[in-house]
Amino acid sequence: MTSSGRKLIFTLVIIIIVSGIGWRVLSRITASQGPGGRGKDVLPVPVETAKIKTGPITLKRTFSGTLEAEAQFLVAPKVSGRVERLYVDISDTIHRGQIVCELDNGEYIQEVAQVKADLAVAKANLVEAENGLIIANRELDRVKTLSKRGVKSESQLDTAKTNQLEKEARLEVAKAQVIRAEAALETANIRLGYTNVTAEWSGEDQDRVVAERFVDEGDTVSATTSLISIVRLDPITGVIFITEKDYSRLTIGQLVYLSTDAFAEETFQGKISRIAPVFKKETRQARVEIAIANPEQKLKPGMFIRATIVLDHVAEAIVIPEQALTKRGDQTGVFMVNTENATVRWHPVISGIREDDLVEVKGIETDGDVVTLGQQLLNDGSKITLPEDRNRVDAPSENEGGRK
Repeated sequence: MTSSGRKLIFTLVIIIIVSGIGWRVLSRITASQGPGGRGKDVLPVPVETAKIKTGPITLKRTFSGTLEAEAQFLVAPKVSGRVERLYVDISDTIHRGQIVCELDNGEYIQEVAQVKADLAVAKANLVEAENGLIIANRELDRVKTLSKRGVKSESQLDTAKTNQLEKEARLEVAKAQVIRAEAALETANIRLGYTNVTAEWSGEDQDRVVAERFVDEGDTVSATTSLISIVRLDPITGVIFITEKDYSRLTIGQLVYLSTDAFAEETFQGKISRIAPVFKKETRQARVEIAIANPEQKLKPGMFIRATIVLDHVAEAIVIPEQALTKRGDQTGVFMVNTENATVRWHPVISGIREDDLVEVKGIETDGDVVTLGQQLLNDGSKITLPEDRNRVDAPSENEGGRK
């Protein structure tokens, strides 16, 4: 056997011997401990405790979001032309029906003049056709009379009737031409009126604010080109996105408290107005809209907001500090204090809603104390040392000596 083989065997023997000794030592230590894994003579564990209380508790969530205008309207001309005058600018308040822009109207004035001339010609043709029909009717009556006397032949009578029918048709054509010319004039006047671009919108509000301007005076624009954007600021809409966890707790009309960086000292109120029935696939979140009264128009579209919503409230709940909760295996529970013998008892609980550092629990008595610090060192039945017990053995300071 080589020297390297002998060294390997020697090393393995040493490992086996050390492992055996370690196992025997561990077995003796384990046998000397109680069922909780601690020695029977272990010292009491120093802990902090808190009283179990009853009272109201509220579940709140704060969501980040943005503000959007409840209504936005783009003002655009219905005809093309050059911007002659622009009467409003960003942040101006405008009234419903107010003229906001004037386009160059020279071409449209000329169009109106041309159509007026066409109408005059059509009316003259109408008068001519009416007079021609009158003459044709007289001629027909005369020929009929002479035909009865045998002076005029049947062919002459037919000619007179044909002429009379032709004059009637010409009169109808002249009337139609007048109607068409009048319609063309009305259209030309409407197009001329379109050169004065007005702000019209639906809804009961009479005033809105200019949010953006897209053109300058002198620009040539085509029909439907956006000139300005106007928005309604009161009320204004807050938009947040929520996850599935909180979705079922929201309802229409639910009160919301809002804050912004622009007005850090103020709190605004709103109500949930819409809850989206679908979740976005990318984020797994649903859109929620909040209607916010904004009479002073402090809140502006695009502002960042923090929206706090009361999701649940229990008027009379058993409440303990959240740090009192601990886990043993797959159970959540608390260590309840037995002050008579300075021990603790493990008690499983069902936790409910949380508020700040408090939590609602179910399944325990409403009287007593629970351990809030030191649970990791405890088992069911462990002895403890309470803060007041430790204070008794501490020497009082000079300042505290007179208070004892």
